[in-house]
Amino acid sequence: MFANIEEFLQTHNNLMPIRYSYSDIKSMTNGFKDKLGQGGFGSVYKGKLRSGDFAAVKMLDKSKSNGKDFVSEVSTIGKIHHVNIVRLIGYCVEGSKQALVYEFMVNGSLDRYIFSEERNNLLSNEKMYEICLGVARGIDYLHRGCDMQILHFDIKPHNILLDEKFNPKISDFGLAKLYPTYSNTVTLTAARERYMAIGYMAPEFCYANIGGISFKADVYSFGMLLMEMAGRRKNVNAFAENLSQIYFPSWAYEHFCKGKSIELEDISEEERNTTKKMVIVALWCIQFKPSDRPPIHKAIEMLEGEVESLIMPPKPSFFPTDRAQEDIQVEEDSTQITSPYSDSDSISLVQNEY
Repeated sequence: MFANIEEFLQTHNNLMPIRYSYSDIKSMTNGFKDKLGQGGFGSVYKGKLRSGDFAAVKMLDKSKSNGKDFVSEVSTIGKIHHVNIVRLIGYCVEGSKQALVYEFMVNGSLDRYIFSEERNNLLSNEKMYEICLGVARGIDYLHRGCDMQILHFDIKPHNILLDEKFNPKISDFGLAKLYPTYSNTVTLTAARERYMAIGYMAPEFCYANIGGISFKADVYSFGMLLMEMAGRRKNVNAFAENLSQIYFPSWAYEHFCKGKSIELEDISEEERNTTKKMVIVALWCIQFKPSDRPPIHKAIEMLEGEVESLIMPPKPSFFPTDRAQEDIQVEEDSTQITSPYSDSDSISLVQNEY
C-alpha cells in the first residue's frame, strides 16, 4: 500500500499541496489535543499553521484505509481551486501515517444547522438558499469546470462545510472519481466498496436496470440535501407525528399538489416562494431514473429563475415497483409528465479495480 502511494506521489510531482512530515503534523495539532470529529475514515483535529492560520487535520485510519482514500483526495482536489470546494493545504505520508491538511471551516458542517433544535443555530431562508446555490455551483465546477471531470459520490450535509461567512465548501473526496473530458466511461470501485450514506445514495447503485451510474448520482444526492435544507428536517423520520410525513419528499409533493405550503412558521411570501422553488428543484433532482434528472447546471438555472416558471415533476419514489405501479396509473389517467432530460446526459461507469 505505502509503495503504491509513494509511486503515485512520485508520478504526480506537480501537486500543489505541501508535503509535511509526521513531526510537523504532531506539532501543528499540539499532539492531537483538539479533536474536531470522528468518522469512518478516521479522526479530524484542529491545527495551527506556521502562518498562524488554523487548519483541519484529517488522520486516516490505517486499519480501514488501503491507500485509496488518500490517493483519491489528493489526486482529486490537489490541483483545483474553487470558492465552494474546500482547499487542501497539504498532506503527510510517513510509514503507516497518512494525514490530509485542509483549510479550517469555523462554522463546521451544514448538518448542525439543518437539524438543530437550538434557536441560535437556525439560519434564515435566504441564507439556506444562498448555501444551496453555492453547493450546486461547487458540484457544477466538479462536473464541468475542471480539466478532469470529477464525480463526488458522497454529497450530504456532513460533507458541506461553512466558513466564517457561512459560505459552503464541498469536502471529503474519499469516494470521488475523476475521468478525462473526452472519455465516456470511467472505472468504479470506491463508491461500491466503501460505505455510502443511506438516504443520499442514488437508486441506480441498487437497481442497475434503470440506467448507468453517472454524474446524475451527484444530482440525486444534491436533491436529497436540498430537500432537507428546505424542510429543516431529515428526509426519513420514523418518529414523525403522521404516517404520511415519514418520507418527507412524498409528503411535500402531496402538499404542493394540493396547493398547500410546507412551512410551519410565519414567513414572508418571498421566503415561501424560495422554499417552494427549492422543493420543486429537489423533486426533479431525486427522480428515480437518472435520465429524468436535470444536470446540475440546469438545476442552478431553475433555482435562480422564477418559481412560477417551474413545472411540478412526477411524484418521487425509490423502489421500482412503486414507480411501475405509478406509471400504470399515470397512463390510465393520460396525465404523464415527460422529463426534459434525456439519456444523453448520462455517462455509464464500468466497475474495475482502482
